Amino acid sequence: MTPGRCLACSLAAKYLAQIIVMGAQVVGKAFARALRQEFAASRAAADARGRAGHQSAAASSLSGLSLQEAQQILNVSKLSPEEIQKNYEHLFKVNDKSVGGSFYLQSKVVRAKERLDEELRIQAQEERERGQAPKT
Repeated sequence: MTPGRCLACSLAAKYLAQIIVMGAQVVGKAFARALRQEFAASRAAADARGRAGHQSAAASSLSGLSLQEAQQILNVSKLSPEEIQKNYEHLFKVNDKSVGGSFYLQSKVVRAKERLDEELRIQAQEERERGQAPKT
């Protein structure tokens, strides 16, 4: 090999390394920008859900039932305290072990009622806070 040829190889390697480094920088900057945008969008969505959304999610976590599951168990489509209580009483009675019911199902009915009662409490609190908010 001639010395000139090794010089060409080293220059090619140097340029290749520079291209790789520049490419990595471009990709890294694009990734960081996309990550910032995703974080901002996530934060905006969380803010849009508001505090009640966080409370509702926490209630779902504590009870082990989502709002939708609780509504399905008690067979209610809207959060009406009267309808919830009526369906709860009926389902609790028909699932009583003394009449051949299932303790497991009865406990699901109780948990569903607790979850819906908590959701009603959260909504009432949110209504009170909206009513007390200063008007600008």
